[in-house]
Amino acid sequence: MVTHPNPQLVELPKQPLSARNLVGGQWIAGSEPSRQLSSPYSGEVLGTIHPASLAEADQCVAAASSAFDAWRQVPAKERAAALLKLREVMLRDIEKLSHSAARESGKLVGEARAEVLKGVEVLEFAASLPNSDLGGALEVSRGVTCEYRREPLGVTVGITPFNFPAMVPMWMIPISLAIGNSFILKPSDKVPFTATLLGELIQEAGFPAGAFSVLHGGREIVEHLARHRTVAALGFVGSSAVARAVYTAATGSGKRALCLGGAKNHLIVAPDANPAVTVDGVVTSFTGCAGQRCMAGSVMVAVGEVEPLLAQVESAAAKMRLGLDMGALIDKAAHTRLTAAIERAVRDGATLRLDGRKCPAPAGYPGGNWLGPTIIDNAQPSMQSACEELFGPVLTIVRVKTLDEALALERSSRYGNALSIFTTSGAVARYVADRASSGMIGVNIGVPVPREPFSFGGTKESKFGTGDITGSGGVELWSNRKKITSKWGLQPDKNWMS
Repeated sequence: MVTHPNPQLVELPKQPLSARNLVGGQWIAGSEPSRQLSSPYSGEVLGTIHPASLAEADQCVAAASSAFDAWRQVPAKERAAALLKLREVMLRDIEKLSHSAARESGKLVGEARAEVLKGVEVLEFAASLPNSDLGGALEVSRGVTCEYRREPLGVTVGITPFNFPAMVPMWMIPISLAIGNSFILKPSDKVPFTATLLGELIQEAGFPAGAFSVLHGGREIVEHLARHRTVAALGFVGSSAVARAVYTAATGSGKRALCLGGAKNHLIVAPDANPAVTVDGVVTSFTGCAGQRCMAGSVMVAVGEVEPLLAQVESAAAKMRLGLDMGALIDKAAHTRLTAAIERAVRDGATLRLDGRKCPAPAGYPGGNWLGPTIIDNAQPSMQSACEELFGPVLTIVRVKTLDEALALERSSRYGNALSIFTTSGAVARYVADRASSGMIGVNIGVPVPREPFSFGGTKESKFGTGDITGSGGVELWSNRKKITSKWGLQPDKNWMS
């Protein structure tokens, strides 16, 4: 692969890319009108997506259902072996996957490489399931044994967002396949090419035709799959409004669903915070992936007198270079929306401490969707930038006098994805962790993503459904427990279970 002289950016492909649908083991161009997709870096054409029709979606579900009947009968150890083969080919092609994800989402190559590796980590967890959580048995009374077995559900579906073209699909695919389900991936129609590449690698790893499928399309395909009578379970990651709608449609149709929504993550900075750790944690949190991730810390809650530390955050963010330290926004619409939000914050009375609109685009990419780190200070908690998800490299600072005020601000949010506390006091850290309402807590960590086997998931409007998307929560999402109680003879002594 030819890379750009800047190792964090990639060149456009020599030939336009093509995103087709994987149905029953065959790659087909969908019959819906195709459309071209542009590079977030430059605005130039990347390739073409070929969306599937509803009839083709039905064909895909039927093929997945047929494959499930055989795939569920494959011994768990053999399913795990296929996953380990997939791990092998993903690591072999990690640069290809990383460049694909970066090219279509706008992030830096290093960020894309990290997301691929996180996906591989989930895959490794899934491959370990035959040795950990696919069943168990215990003699519960004299002559009486209770046993449970993990049973697959059938055809499962994952609907994934644009910001992590490799990682979020890999939150779902390995665990579902390890348990014996068939899986249909419906990626965001803004980033279809990495999903296509994943499909090719899964085929190479030896999964049977139909066990894994890729369907491209928009809202109609999502709604169709959410209500499809043959689909047994569905996972979704995206905005809260769409997560709620998909969850309602899926559960209203009698299927299991877990739908992760948006976030407004708070970074609480105590007066005793370590400056070096805090500056790195805050800046990395709100600028990583250009702020286009549900784990981005977008509200910094400054407790007491921390002005010297705020100045260091501003200085570090101002030094960031687009194309080297931070990637591009996904599209022009995102740039327009974020620019309007910055202007509104100033109109509402906040202070624009750092204006990312003035940050120069990297050389050779003047037509891209570039916005530098932006810091809004002296915001009121009710302002849009302080309470609504902006999904970009914008940090809003809200000043409070006490830790309890900071916690009250976090608990009042309609979101409950993540919160981080920066402090050198273990007592303060425990006080915050015990009282915060978010599902994922960081202590001196700006992006508190749990590592496997600890599972990923928030609370409140950041999650619709029960459980989490990875780890043990993912195992529960994609399986049923079948319980068997057995007795093979009468015992001479009796108890209440006899």
